[in-house]
Amino acid sequence: MKKLLSLILALALAASAAGCAAQPASGSASVSASAPSPSVSAPAAEKPTTDPSGAEVTIPDEIGSVVVLAPSIAETLVALGCGDLIVGYDAQSVGLEGLPEGVPTFDMMQPDMEQLAALKPDVLFVSNMTLYDQTNPYQQLMDLGVCVLCVPTADSIAAIQEDIAFIAAAMGKSAEGDALIVDMQAELDRIAAIGATVTDKKSVYFEISAAPSMYSFGSGVFLNEMIELIGAENVLADQEGWLPVEAETIVAANPDVILTNVNYIEDPVAEILGRSGWEGMSAVQNEQVFYIDNMASSLSNQNIVKALDQMAKAVYPELFSAE
Repeated sequence: MKKLLSLILALALAASAAGCAAQPASGSASVSASAPSPSVSAPAAEKPTTDPSGAEVTIPDEIGSVVVLAPSIAETLVALGCGDLIVGYDAQSVGLEGLPEGVPTFDMMQPDMEQLAALKPDVLFVSNMTLYDQTNPYQQLMDLGVCVLCVPTADSIAAIQEDIAFIAAAMGKSAEGDALIVDMQAELDRIAAIGATVTDKKSVYFEISAAPSMYSFGSGVFLNEMIELIGAENVLADQEGWLPVEAETIVAANPDVILTNVNYIEDPVAEILGRSGWEGMSAVQNEQVFYIDNMASSLSNQNIVKALDQMAKAVYPELFSAE
């Protein structure tokens, strides 16, 4: 699916937004309603009282139905064993493994509030990609008793793990969340230990949007952390956040390796290798250009370790491929 352009736009919007619309505590309480079975429940004392955006929330003890408007959160819900509770999700998530078929889908950027209200889920998960520039756009749903939980796009690996823990606690699945984080951390530690042995660090350019509208990232982004974990250096690390990129900047940086997760052109690796003006770069001359799974590297959840493994093997095959 050709999802990357929408995800890039969402990432850029998320970077410019402080968080989700404010949600007053009085409007966040969710009323238990007739809902599909099975449901998950946990004592109220174990449920978080604020969401990652900082809003005060009252999460229902029993959750029988969920709508999720962010692919990263959808994948985490499925990994926690909550896929059968999802009664609607965003169009970007269509095709993700474990999500139910035949349920309503929504525009992540401008969801149909009337359709959401008709579903009346116990919980609605959103990120700061959804209607980020409007004040409390979910009041209509909250008035109906829907608990709206905002999980802003994480900018670090630690924040990703905190978000997993929050989603798990909200759903009464803390044990499952802990297990996800433990497995994720074990893979991070394994790769970091090998990366720490690298003394002659390679330089890397990671492209998330192709020419002529190139896009990448500097420091303060979880993907930059991932480059550092494998023992490499991001050629744009002296800049901050998600970045539009000039071709001349990359030519001047002359990276040793180029990674791309562009998935909306037929062969992004071949396009870079044949890009006019780049033929003199080391990565192009040595054919050190590699594709990294788009979804694993785009979505801020437990699956980033899949992309991390691919990045490690691409940049340092002699260290990581023989394992």
